[in-house]
Amino acid sequence: MYLEHFGLKEKPFSLIPDPDYLYFSPRHRSAFTMLEYGLLEQNGITVITGDVGAGKTTLIRLLLKRINYDELTVGIVNDAHGSYGDLLEWVITAFDIPAEGLSRVGHLRALQKFLIDEFSKGKRVSLIIDEAQNIDEKALEELRLLSNINTDKDQLVQIVLVGQPELLDLLKKPSLRQLAQRVSSEFHLEALNYKETLNYIRHRLRIAGATRLPFEKSAVMAIYYFSGGVPRLINTLCDQALAIAYGANKQKVSLEIAVATIKGKRIGGMDHHKKPLPELEKIRAHVKHRWGIDLAQVSSVE
Repeated sequence: MYLEHFGLKEKPFSLIPDPDYLYFSPRHRSAFTMLEYGLLEQNGITVITGDVGAGKTTLIRLLLKRINYDELTVGIVNDAHGSYGDLLEWVITAFDIPAEGLSRVGHLRALQKFLIDEFSKGKRVSLIIDEAQNIDEKALEELRLLSNINTDKDQLVQIVLVGQPELLDLLKKPSLRQLAQRVSSEFHLEALNYKETLNYIRHRLRIAGATRLPFEKSAVMAIYYFSGGVPRLINTLCDQALAIAYGANKQKVSLEIAVATIKGKRIGGMDHHKKPLPELEKIRAHVKHRWGIDLAQVSSVE
């Protein structure tokens, strides 16, 4: 509803992962490079982790847009849960392999045949498992067996595991040491810092058609402090702040509007579990000194 008011063509802060809006911070670029490497090189298992809302799924969607599907067949499991039997069915479905009515052994044989057939066509196969932290230990260990399907010199399926930080804890368990030893590439996607948050907001507004930044510097600082630099939370706060500014017929989101946005939040839009990182505390101190507002006291949740 605020698009015309701010000169926008579309909503800049949608929560739907959109690769066209991806802001390549240095850490996102590194994570994307590692994802590409994991898909294109026969180099063991790749693991990409990051907090909820860090941008992992958006990176995957961008990667899927850039792939040459004449050379690479990709299967993606978006949200697998439970045991290996369930996971194997998800993998079969991801590659559109006909396997209705088959047993677990039948599923495995169908998958092996598919991988061999793709190899004979000169195509490599990659399997991306998103939200991999939800898979249980037995399923992850059995996943290692899939990586054993190979020829004398070539690995027939490249596996990429993407998940929240809990995935790292899971892979460190003694029962999964054989799987962990096969992880050749890994990257943990950290939240954005303040400068990156500012550039992230500018980038999304520019893609949406903005010719100016409708946020005062102090408002960006408040948004950074409460979001902890997590892109999804930044989107939530920015979207609502623009709506409030529009309702007040303001051309910019001020610190007061940002604070009003925060006060209206009890669940979404804030990182309730953020650690007191030095940069966050520096931003808090600066806002308190410059504008007389202690951000730590703004929300009753704090």
